[in-house]
Amino acid sequence: MGVEVLVAGADDASLAAIEELFERREAIFSRFLDGSELNRVNASPSSLVDVSPVFAEVLRTALAAAAATRGLVDPTLGSALVAAGYDRDFALLEDQTAPAEDGQCGDWRSVRVAPRFVFRPPGVVLDLNGVVKSLAVDEAVQLLPGDGFVSAGGDVATRGATTVGLPGGDAITLGAGGLATSGRTRRRWLRAGHPQHHLIDPATGRPSTSQWLEVTVAAESCVAADVAAKAAFLLDSDGPGWLEERGLPGRFVAPDGVLTNAVWKTALAS
Repeated sequence: MGVEVLVAGADDASLAAIEELFERREAIFSRFLDGSELNRVNASPSSLVDVSPVFAEVLRTALAAAAATRGLVDPTLGSALVAAGYDRDFALLEDQTAPAEDGQCGDWRSVRVAPRFVFRPPGVVLDLNGVVKSLAVDEAVQLLPGDGFVSAGGDVATRGATTVGLPGGDAITLGAGGLATSGRTRRRWLRAGHPQHHLIDPATGRPSTSQWLEVTVAAESCVAADVAAKAAFLLDSDGPGWLEERGLPGRFVAPDGVLTNAVWKTALAS
C-alpha cells in the first residue's frame, strides 16, 4: 500500500495478526504486484471472473461507496490512474516529460459482484485502493486486545481516546471510530511539467482540479471517513455542505487557510 502502519495497544499476538492482515491485503489488491488477484481480474479476457470471498466483499463495499457518493468514489478508475502516470509503486514514480494521457471516465454501474464472481465489461480496470486500506485499518483495530489505535497513511481507527495529528500541525482527540484524510499534497508527480495526483475526477478521467489541498473527515469507521473525505475533496466548493447534510465533521485545507464545517466546530466544542 506504500504507507507506514502504526499500531498502539497491541501485544505480540495481535501485532503479528495485524502484520499478516496488511500483507494479505497487499497481496490481493496491489496494482504493482504481478501475482495479485486484482491484476489477475483486470487482465482476464472474460467479462465474468472468479474471485475470492475477500475480493468480492471489498468490491461490494467499493460499489456501495460509489452508490452512496453518486459515483464520486469510483472503483473503475484503474486505467485513468495509469493514464495520469501512476503506473508503478509511488516510491518508484518519477516525473516524466511526456504529457498525461486522457483517462477513462468512471463506469461503476457496469460492474456486478456475487460471492465468488465479478462481472465487468472488457476495458474496465478496477482499482480498489479507495477502500482497501481503510477497511484493513478497521479490521486491524478489532484485533487489539484492548484500547489502542491503528494508523495507515493518514487513515486512523481507534478504540479509546487517541490524539491524532492533522495536516498543518493541529491535533484533535478522537474518542472512537475513524478519521481519514484525502488530498493532493503527498502523492503527486509531474507529467510534462504539469502536476498530477491520485484523486481522479470520475467525470473526466483526469486528476481532480479541486481547490482543496487536504480534506479530513471523522466518522463511525475509518472506511466511512475515508469515502466521505474523498467525496468531499472531489466536490470542491460543495464539499463542506455535502458533509454537513450527512452530519459528518469535516476540515478543509486550502492554499490560503483552513475551513471547518459546523459539525466539526460543534464536535470540538462539546
